[in-house]
Amino acid sequence: MKIYLAGISTETNTFAAAPSGAGAWDIDRGQSPAGSGSLWREVIARLLAASDAEVVLGLLADAQPNGATVRAVYEGMRDELLAGLQAAMPVDAVILPLHGAMVAEGYPDCEGDLIERVRALVGPEVPIGVELDPHCHFTDKMRRHADLLIAYKEYPHTDVLERFEEVWRLTLATARRQIKPVTAVFDCRMTSFWHTTREPMKAFVQRMKELEGRNGVLSVNFGHGFPYGDVPEAGAKVWVTTDNDAGLAARLAEQLGHEIFALRYATGSRQFSIDAALDRLQAAPAGEPLVLADIADNAGGGASSDSTFILRALVERGIGNVALGAFYDLGAVQVCRAAGVGARLALRVGGKLGPASGDPVDLNITVRAVVEAHSQSMLGFPAMPCGPAVWVSTDDGIDLVLISIRQQVFGTDIFAGLGIDLTAKRAIVVKSSQHFHAAFAPLASEVLYVESPGLLRSDFEAMPYQFRDRNYWPRLDNPWSPA
Repeated sequence: MKIYLAGISTETNTFAAAPSGAGAWDIDRGQSPAGSGSLWREVIARLLAASDAEVVLGLLADAQPNGATVRAVYEGMRDELLAGLQAAMPVDAVILPLHGAMVAEGYPDCEGDLIERVRALVGPEVPIGVELDPHCHFTDKMRRHADLLIAYKEYPHTDVLERFEEVWRLTLATARRQIKPVTAVFDCRMTSFWHTTREPMKAFVQRMKELEGRNGVLSVNFGHGFPYGDVPEAGAKVWVTTDNDAGLAARLAEQLGHEIFALRYATGSRQFSIDAALDRLQAAPAGEPLVLADIADNAGGGASSDSTFILRALVERGIGNVALGAFYDLGAVQVCRAAGVGARLALRVGGKLGPASGDPVDLNITVRAVVEAHSQSMLGFPAMPCGPAVWVSTDDGIDLVLISIRQQVFGTDIFAGLGIDLTAKRAIVVKSSQHFHAAFAPLASEVLYVESPGLLRSDFEAMPYQFRDRNYWPRLDNPWSPA
């Protein structure tokens, strides 16, 4: 069996000012070895090690979340992927690891556009299997042109490999005519975030899994949607794929969709203002550190990762023995690299990339470590590059990680790899919304989600959408009401 495997993956914050140009993309044309830092290269290498299928690898491209991709950049990558497919034909199946919330100039639904063009090349009989991030915009074009669309179930996304194996298995079964997938979708009319690390979402994910593989149900998915993508088909959706039973798929999708809607007030995380979080920190007994998530400055949602609001509050309160990272600050990194380990200097940190970054903070610091090719682990996968990085400490005992490649915090090694001992800290502040949780929660006495004035606002009822349907919760308490 011959399979063509390729993908283009990013999450687009349509409210972000900076576009995703050619320099934002990590392009893998099948030449990078396992362990090179390409997530999809790692996933594919692990899966293919246990498979005897003939796989033709096409373009694998991914980029950190940011603003819309420049039109010519998207079209160039898309056309290269399609040319690779054309050269590989005939194929028995196509598998596409995508995201689902990519937007380019002139393309509000990049994944739908790409899948539609793949379908036009391979015809109606060749199955197309797609893996999606749950923070996707599940569109009708995607549904019509793909045979299988399967999203990670966990947030943080600890099941990327597991879901990819599911896409692989069901796509090959479709190619062998062992199953005939049909998919139905239910629009939950919601905008929020759903952490699956606690109840009731933990049980809901388990329920989805238990429904699969029984009574003809092939796959059950909850797409959370991406609140910072202003596109017509945005929002949370449930979709169910069955073996040639459209009625069952529709009934189950609607049932689960109403179930998740009924849980809407129980699934949100408690968020603290900066002052409330620091009050709690100062009142906490000595012992395991508190972990504070700077959710509004998460590079994984398109934020700049250089906002200074929490840092400034720590300095003003005189709170020390805190580790904070990772600041994306090219200038500060270069100044510290040039000064060298042990140097003491006045350093201006953060606040460089726009109003959502806040004002820069001037600190007296000591350079503690310089690593020329820093990296961090990510949800079980190694070597997410952070570029040249430095550890600096303030005279008040705040340890800062400064990096040269904008990344959200995933692993504790983003601190430990520079020599910072997290277990001795009073608090750890991470620029991340939830992907930090798997690595940091075991260290923490408590995890606090902190609301700051950064780019990623959480007042979803007041989002300035122009293109998506505004009939959604929490803007409306009951978006199905005739009123």
